[in-house]
Amino acid sequence: MQALTFDTFGGPEVLQLCQLDDPPVPAGHIQLAMRAIGLNFADIYRRRGEYHLAGAAPHISGYEGAGEVVAIGEGVSGYALGDRIGFADVPFANATRVNVPVAHALPLPPAVSYVDAAAVLLQGLTAQYLVEDSYALRAGDHVLIHAAAGGVGQYLLQFAVARGARAIALASTPAKRAIAARLGAAHTLGYDGDWVEQARTWSGGGVHVAYDAVGVTLADSLRAVRQRGTLVSYGMAGGMPPPLDVRRLMEASKTLVGGDLWDYLDSAAARRHRAGRLFDALGSGAIRLPAVETFPLSRGADAHRRLEDRSFAGKIVMLPDSA
Repeated sequence: MQALTFDTFGGPEVLQLCQLDDPPVPAGHIQLAMRAIGLNFADIYRRRGEYHLAGAAPHISGYEGAGEVVAIGEGVSGYALGDRIGFADVPFANATRVNVPVAHALPLPPAVSYVDAAAVLLQGLTAQYLVEDSYALRAGDHVLIHAAAGGVGQYLLQFAVARGARAIALASTPAKRAIAARLGAAHTLGYDGDWVEQARTWSGGGVHVAYDAVGVTLADSLRAVRQRGTLVSYGMAGGMPPPLDVRRLMEASKTLVGGDLWDYLDSAAARRHRAGRLFDALGSGAIRLPAVETFPLSRGADAHRRLEDRSFAGKIVMLPDSA
């Protein structure tokens, strides 16, 4: 098989496409010939050495993708060669062959393509738990969404609008703010002004909840939240969050919540239920895919550079150079 690997942490230049032996299929697993692989900021963090990473060097990153069943391990029933399967939480996805534990396998509806699945699963499921579990978003809530034109941000914005919340979208460029406006944001803001004060003014004294995936903005996000409001921290695309003095939470009865999708995908039933509702939302038009750009796996370094480019808004999917 081919795999996008790195031996040391660093910039995109550490990535290289390697030829490796096809892995054996363990019991309880199915093996997929990958057709589409989702790229996420967590993969950037892993490449930099800032995030949990499975296995030893040469490292193979990636946890999201979709493909066709080409081998079935001992003890597995209910699957056949040729089945179309997606996943959001299986390591070593940046390869042309991936072993998927059956509890993590998500059969794809006929209307969902391989690229669609790789574009929606991890980011869509993340947005789903953020509005349902980290904070139960309600109609009439004022919500501040960082990086609102990014992959998770666009899904968050659409879920918020569908629930009747009033969304304030933060994005770094006019083009990105235009995307957020088209998706239903009540207000759009850039990072170059006093967005904290503007968010507080537009929300009548502070938002009910702020979703922060930037990291370095965490202290300002907390100031944008009203008394008894909630700040959800689920990423660090702009750098490591600064330490927060817990007295700032106590003084205004504010809540700080951390978020990680893995904690909510805790069983086969939970994965299938959440993914099923996500596919239903996609099929009904309640959410739409962001703009998707594809790169061959051999150009994985370029794909990483593109995701790190602040002008980019959407989702990057990598495709194997050959089936």
